[in-house]
Amino acid sequence: MASEILVPVDGSPLSERALSVALEEHPESTIRLLHVIDPTEPGYSYVSLGVDAYDSPRHGSDEWYDRADAYAAELFEAARETAADYDADLATETRVGRPDREIVRYIEETDVDHVILGSHGRDRESQTLVGGVAEAVVFRSPVRVTLVK
Repeated sequence: MASEILVPVDGSPLSERALSVALEEHPESTIRLLHVIDPTEPGYSYVSLGVDAYDSPRHGSDEWYDRADAYAAELFEAARETAADYDADLATETRVGRPDREIVRYIEETDVDHVILGSHGRDRESQTLVGGVAEAVVFRSPVRVTLVK
């Protein structure tokens, strides 16, 4: 049975792996990618966008958001290249806000049946079993969630 699967992407190796798992294990499903731009995380613009803190636009400025949108487009393009290996199409969306809240909101507003996401995002230095965003999504999601490690 075909289903709608959400794969939140943040550019981390585990989010890339989550996409591969979704494509491999659910070839008949519609795969939706969601990237959340987090304006509350000061490091987002440096880590995600790969820019030097001294050369970066002011956090929250129009230029900062333009770079964030460009980064999301790069993530989606790389994901489309991966999906092409599986002869699959992807639906994509970018939202702005706290990632855990926006992911759950997206699930509630769409026909998503299943979420596949990395157990940790960009910050993997933590020794915790599950990252904060993944933990919040697991506990608040109204649909099944698979964590990829």
